[in-house]
Amino acid sequence: MARIGFHRIDSEFAVRKIASIRERLQRGETVYIAGLAASGTHNTGVALIEVTRDGGPRIIVNNEEERFSGNKHTTEYPRASIEAMVETLRQRGRSAGDIAAFVTTWDYPALLATIVRTVIEEAPDSLKLLTMPITPAIDRRRMDQMLRTPKILARQLGLSDRVPLICMPHHDNHAWFSYAASPFADGNEPVAIAVIDGTGDEGSISLYVAKDGAMRRLYCNDSVFDSLGAFYSVISSTQGGWTWLSSEGRYMGAAAWGDMNRASNPYYIRLREVLHFGADGEIRLNRAMANWYCDPYEHPYKAPLIDILGPPLKPDQLWNPDAVLRVEDIEHRPDTQDRLDKAAATQLVFEDAMIHVVDHLLRQTGASRLVLTGGVALNAVGNMRLLEHFDEAWFAQAQQRKARLHLWVPPTPGDPGVTIGAAWLLAHLAGAPRGAALTHAFYCGLPPTDQDIATALEAGDIASQRIGDISTPDGRDAIADLMAFMVAHDSIIALYQGAAETGPRALGHRSIFANPCAPDARERLNERVKYREAIRPLAPMATLEAAREYFELHEGASDGNYNAYNYMVLTAHSKPPARAKIPAVIHADGTGRIQIVREEDDPLTYAYLKALGRRIGVEISVNTSFNVAGPIAQTPQQAIDTLRRSKGLDAVLLVADDGAVYAAWHGGERDSGRFTGWLSEWKQRR
Repeated sequence: MARIGFHRIDSEFAVRKIASIRERLQRGETVYIAGLAASGTHNTGVALIEVTRDGGPRIIVNNEEERFSGNKHTTEYPRASIEAMVETLRQRGRSAGDIAAFVTTWDYPALLATIVRTVIEEAPDSLKLLTMPITPAIDRRRMDQMLRTPKILARQLGLSDRVPLICMPHHDNHAWFSYAASPFADGNEPVAIAVIDGTGDEGSISLYVAKDGAMRRLYCNDSVFDSLGAFYSVISSTQGGWTWLSSEGRYMGAAAWGDMNRASNPYYIRLREVLHFGADGEIRLNRAMANWYCDPYEHPYKAPLIDILGPPLKPDQLWNPDAVLRVEDIEHRPDTQDRLDKAAATQLVFEDAMIHVVDHLLRQTGASRLVLTGGVALNAVGNMRLLEHFDEAWFAQAQQRKARLHLWVPPTPGDPGVTIGAAWLLAHLAGAPRGAALTHAFYCGLPPTDQDIATALEAGDIASQRIGDISTPDGRDAIADLMAFMVAHDSIIALYQGAAETGPRALGHRSIFANPCAPDARERLNERVKYREAIRPLAPMATLEAAREYFELHEGASDGNYNAYNYMVLTAHSKPPARAKIPAVIHADGTGRIQIVREEDDPLTYAYLKALGRRIGVEISVNTSFNVAGPIAQTPQQAIDTLRRSKGLDAVLLVADDGAVYAAWHGGERDSGRFTGWLSEWKQRR
């Protein structure tokens, strides 16, 4: 692989490159490093970081190819992401030639070796894997293109020679960036790091400890299929009726409607036998029950698991409305409550396994601070359970001291964040300081220009108008008040501003907003705007003051002024007044997957929340991602296309890079007159 341009981190080429970057940093130069998620693995894209001797690494962009292509979780070569990165460099007076190194998000030689080893170890049953994808993370159809990446990248960048790629270990990338960008990076106490994933290039669970700026790996389970990610993906898909990588979040939401009591759930005890809880935090798959280690798609269950859950849904049934788990069916389909209890049992077993792994890690390291990352860390309910379980009583017994767990999860714990992680880790190996803690996730693509927006607004079926400018505080507050005025009148609006969020959650730059006090907001949004299952919860976006007033913010998430709640990766229990006051954002189990907005990170969205407080009495908004059955809208054209598809969306506000604000709404026969009426009334009242 070295001959075709792939170099492992311990290779002679990589050692020379790291030494060169170290020398440049010591001379005071600014160095650029690009992290590349190439073809063949899901969520391809590219990240660019800027590294200095004193400041360490700083994210410039983290472009996800799915946002440009519209193909969610794409495995295709990230051509558009790279083009957008090159344009970012051009605007900074730089070019692709200024990139000191390209690093990959997987150690491809190790990944290919693991695939071969897995097939051999599980033979003969596993031989079928040679004709199908091992997991959705790996698209074997694009492996040939992946191997040609050094040549393809060179052609795209206009270079004569293939671009050498340094292959970075997948879980090390997850671990280092998540630790270095956390509020825990400073201090002398050890920090435990758990990477719990669908799969990495060597295994699916890796554990680390960091102290005094150094990170050490303690354990890797060396298995693709002894995986909590695979456990949850397979069951959520084959029981819920959605495809892998789309089923997990839906099933987590569905679990809240089922029996979440371990003593009474009819499936929990038997389902727990699917996983073996071994010594030293080990989790192994019970191959007498589960069959996804050799046939994950057509026949993922063996007879004992069928006895518990019933037959799995087949691949051709996924996305079939008759198979999809929908909460409204509780009234007329007798099996729906049964399906919900299965979802709850799956969540409970999953939480048990997370606790088992983390329990061992905390005992081994003596740490009270935990960084959790990997795709599994997107399970916001499980994250909350960790905070609840590892309380003062646990620490008194296990570590003989007064403490409680402190937890941080990055906004991109899954693979869209590993592009950053690979580049960040190389900078660390070259001697750069860790860099600043992360406070927001607005790094994907470039802010739209006036011309970008004007071109998108040319469509004849869309009405539009320039409504203001946020380049001054007064202008910003006026637009924020207009947004709050419309939402207070039960309008549903979308905000499109700046660079997009990197990661799976919309956090105010590509968001849909609605009134949290409206009891029917969830139903209207799911049915008329997003066209999705009624079972799906809506998230609360709040100022810190409002979050404290309506939710039980956990002390274990308080580091960095409750930084852990910035990214919708952690649920919180609501306080008693919340369900009556803000019913739209309180889930069936009384929790909300909260996002706290800071003025310094997102001035317009923060101003909107403050204005909403004056309008409805609470600084909280419904927040859901600006998309309809696809990736979050990346470009102005995608924003307008999303408006066109969504009959229940009243207006989209688009903010240009110079601060100009445009409103777009349905024109012609679809124009309800609601937006122009509200705009006129708002102007009169001001």
